Amino acid sequence: MNTLEWTIGPVNLVDALIASGIALGIFALLVLAQRVLLNRWARFAEGTSNSIDDDLVIVLRRTQWWFLLVVGVSIGTLYFDLPAQGDQLIRSATVLALLLQAGLWSSTFLVQRLERYRLKRRETDPGSEMTLSAVGFLGRIALWSFILLLALDNLGVNVTALIAGLGVGGIAVALAVQNILGDLFASLSIVLDKPFTVGDFLIIDDLLGKVEHVGLKTTRLRSLSGEQLVFSNSDLLQSRIRNYGRMYERRVVFEIGVTYQTPRDKLEIIPAIMREAVEACEETRFDRSHFKAYGNFSLNFETVYFVLTADYNRYMDVQQAVNLHIHQRFEEEGIEFAYPTQTLFIESPAS
Repeated sequence: MNTLEWTIGPVNLVDALIASGIALGIFALLVLAQRVLLNRWARFAEGTSNSIDDDLVIVLRRTQWWFLLVVGVSIGTLYFDLPAQGDQLIRSATVLALLLQAGLWSSTFLVQRLERYRLKRRETDPGSEMTLSAVGFLGRIALWSFILLLALDNLGVNVTALIAGLGVGGIAVALAVQNILGDLFASLSIVLDKPFTVGDFLIIDDLLGKVEHVGLKTTRLRSLSGEQLVFSNSDLLQSRIRNYGRMYERRVVFEIGVTYQTPRDKLEIIPAIMREAVEACEETRFDRSHFKAYGNFSLNFETVYFVLTADYNRYMDVQQAVNLHIHQRFEEEGIEFAYPTQTLFIESPAS
């Protein structure tokens, strides 16, 4: 049989069959090597305390069969003379497959590392879950955007002109949806700057509640009366926020008044009674107590102390105990609390 019977145009069928056999053989070897490597690496990872090797096993499991097939075909064509157009097609397909596979590997590794860190920080820092979710989302967008640009450049697209065109179009879109974008950037600011996190108790103007969720557009609070409060992120950051979730201790200032008829020796022991009442309670730190001022109907004493916890219920328990102790000691000392009264003096006419 002559050579013409084994060719179709410029393609030699014998060379094509050999190249196909080489491609399939390499594909089979790569699949087998992947399975063997995965099994051995998985057994090795089980015996170590390092989590990185466990993540690498998961990354390798994301190796796609079509990537191995493209690699096999690319190597097989080295033994086969293709036309220039066919050779360029194989090269482009190989680069695209490599970029996609690299994107899958990188994205999987990023997600795994962030997920492990999120689980590690969940108990000590619940707010980090929000941050890590946003970082992971932005990281994947940046990764696949970069891979898309490389793929388009490989296909001969003028990436520079494309980026410039997208920039002009992006400005027009931004003007149309500036309110939504404002909330999105405010969400990013909340994630990065952390003025508050999930679980914090906030007072915003005359509204108050505990943070339940921080989203891309809105933040939701649960009020003390049970209803849900929803704020747009941009409006929230423009408000004056009082964050009680960052409170480590509570400063308490209160006044009491005693009657003007109280003897001086009794007035002098009142600051000591105040100290005694505060120090009788746990989780407190006494600061000061002074005879502050002469009031309209009372002699006023001001007392300052600290409750060494942010728990509001604990603060109220302490204040109640302090008040009861003061009441008991005043009864023992014969000191009277003052309250608004009027004394009427009637002058009898001279006889």
